Amino acid sequence: MRTPMRARNALFTPFALITAGTLLLTGCGSGTDAVNASSRSAGIPTTDIVSAVKKDETAAGLLPAGTRTLTLAVSVSGQPPGTSILDDGKTLAGQDVDFANAVAKVLGLRLTTEQASFEAILPALDSGRYDLGVGNFGVTDERRRTIDFVTYINDGQGFAVRQDSKQAKVTDLRQVCGLKVATGAGTTFEATLEKNRHLCADAGEKAYEVQTYSEQSAVWSSLQQGRSDSVMSTINGLRYAVAHQEGLKFLGEFHRLDVGFAFKKGTKLAPAFQAAVNTLIADGTYADILKKWNTTGSALTKSEISPPELKNQ
Repeated sequence: MRTPMRARNALFTPFALITAGTLLLTGCGSGTDAVNASSRSAGIPTTDIVSAVKKDETAAGLLPAGTRTLTLAVSVSGQPPGTSILDDGKTLAGQDVDFANAVAKVLGLRLTTEQASFEAILPALDSGRYDLGVGNFGVTDERRRTIDFVTYINDGQGFAVRQDSKQAKVTDLRQVCGLKVATGAGTTFEATLEKNRHLCADAGEKAYEVQTYSEQSAVWSSLQQGRSDSVMSTINGLRYAVAHQEGLKFLGEFHRLDVGFAFKKGTKLAPAFQAAVNTLIADGTYADILKKWNTTGSALTKSEISPPELKNQ
């Protein structure tokens, strides 16, 4: 059952968009200048979907006693539907941000938000620096050893190339043997590429070269300028990039992964967050957020706590 139509025209409300904290970790995933430039040119959607979300007492009752404020680490990619910084230089907008804010409203929580590099967030959860993190973190069996997840979308891995490339698809990493593949540092893409590098040698072919970058803008520059032959990134991010950058083509999906809020292993917060996501699915807010970011193909029917990694069929 869907709730009545929400107010769509109120922009930049406190709950619709999180205002970034001032702390930036060393080696942040995207420089502020690059991100601001991206936000100005990208036409980032700012429709308020979250402010009308109501607290759910049943879900909130699953929180550990006394939980009122949580510290959220956000990875800023500068590319929708991932998190970008708006032109005011401080407001964060993106699919992950909307889901974090919506869940916080369902649970009656206040989020203190800090920007952090993608590769720094998961280790910092274990140290207690942050209570949770978002950044399109795919659920893998390797990560589940040290991290608990609460899923909220399904995204995954794919490839994009320049329009003049002869490559039509990538369904097997042996199809990129001998090529230079650009991707984000500390991501599942880097891990997948490194883990399977042997496939080329096993097939008697030249290995592919993995080029990693901390800034998303640098990944795309490497492709556009010919320093790399292909980009491996999120399915949704690739689709957005191809739609907004000339001369690129998307090669399709390589491997689907569930994506979730990330927590320290053994967290007591997971049941409440799972219940909150399922509340958003039930009341229609969930579908509205996906529609806003044009990611309806990433919908889940229910949230899960640290499910097994999805395997290619």
